[in-house]
Amino acid sequence: MPPAAATNLGYTPPDGGWGWAVVFAAFISIGFSYAFPKSLTIYFKEIQEYFSVSYSEIAWVSSVMLASMYAGGPVSSVLVNRYGSRPVVMVGGLMVSAAMVLASFGTTIIHLYLCVGVIGGFGLAFNLQPALTIIGTYFQVKRPLANGLAMTGSPVVLSTLAPLNQFLFDSFGWRGSFLILGSIVLNCCVAGALMRPVKKKCNGAAAEDTGAQLSNLLTEESPSESRSQSCMHKFIDFSLFKHRGFLIYLIGNVVMFFGFFAPVVFLAPYAKHQGIDEYSAAFLLSTFALVDMFIRPATGFIGNTKWIRPRIQYFFSFAVSYNGICHLLCPLAPGYVGLVVYAVFFGLAFGMVSALLFEALMDIVGAHRFSTAVGLVTIIECGPVLLGPPISGALVDIFGDYKYMYYACGVFMLVPGIFFFIMHYYNYKKLDEEQRQSVTVEMRTSKDTLELKMSQDDKTAHETDG
Repeated sequence: MPPAAATNLGYTPPDGGWGWAVVFAAFISIGFSYAFPKSLTIYFKEIQEYFSVSYSEIAWVSSVMLASMYAGGPVSSVLVNRYGSRPVVMVGGLMVSAAMVLASFGTTIIHLYLCVGVIGGFGLAFNLQPALTIIGTYFQVKRPLANGLAMTGSPVVLSTLAPLNQFLFDSFGWRGSFLILGSIVLNCCVAGALMRPVKKKCNGAAAEDTGAQLSNLLTEESPSESRSQSCMHKFIDFSLFKHRGFLIYLIGNVVMFFGFFAPVVFLAPYAKHQGIDEYSAAFLLSTFALVDMFIRPATGFIGNTKWIRPRIQYFFSFAVSYNGICHLLCPLAPGYVGLVVYAVFFGLAFGMVSALLFEALMDIVGAHRFSTAVGLVTIIECGPVLLGPPISGALVDIFGDYKYMYYACGVFMLVPGIFFFIMHYYNYKKLDEEQRQSVTVEMRTSKDTLELKMSQDDKTAHETDG
């Protein structure tokens, strides 16, 4: 949003070159992070029968994995700030691989919770945050496009893993499949190897000298406080909770995530509840995924245009509100054709939000603070991510109908969408005022400095004449 947020990196991002290889690596890493927990549901029925557990007990495997991925955000952010994206992603790939191999020897459902859910979830966290963060170090002008392309990894990897998992399940059962998946997910290590640190080209020697002088001045005033703040920022930057734009983003997202994933989870069951056969119900998910796959890069391209980029938060607000409207209208969709139309429009809405989700945050706090910001956001969001689908399922149990669940999800999306529109209008207005004040102060300072210099020159000339 504010120009300063985009330029505080201290160097000029290349906006291309090796950056596109980094986008490809992020595509793989982000794809596995979001698609892997969903793709494992193919094995749930056999695992449920093997351990003689209820559907709700087996469903917690994916929920714990997603919640661990979000909860591991701050840890991942600290490691990225300390060691960079490359080693963290590679360690994350090894963790998920080890988790799947260990899970293949599981003897109880608790074993799967610990291996797949906790260890695998933290491994995915080490894949997600570094992939999102490194894009901001390579791109500035083309950043929305780069983020949109990277986020496309989720539907692409999911559409690939879904049939692959079905083939592995039919051929090797769930234990053999978990072993093979443990080797497949090592591709995250390859992706991490591509994430080499950006070669920084400084914006200018004068700026560097000024920054060094300012840093030295601050240190001479209060060395202990400066070191303390530097150490604090190195780990977790809690000053973000005083950042107006960050708080707007955080409050809206916490509400939004209660209704973000549930409509996807219950789309096929809702169709079956209406008497639609299994294959036709599955086709709805395929339609949704296909539309989602193409709209993400398109959204990044649109967000990168000169008309949208300066006020991209409005674009994000529209995408969130559009989701809510889709869910509110879903129960009114007549028959199977109506559900296909809903799947198309929902795919558009879901893909737009997914493509803009982290770009909106990076736009608010700047790339230099994004790593810590995304860590704080994800650990707070893990609550709604974990509780959203069970709450929605409870509504279905209570009313015996899916329409109330879709109404609730529509409200959970539409309310924060409207909230975003109002608060970002206020935030943009305040930012414009602050920028005008900053320019005024800078002009006054320059004028005072010039007058002081002229006065000193006159005094020197007078003394010389004397």
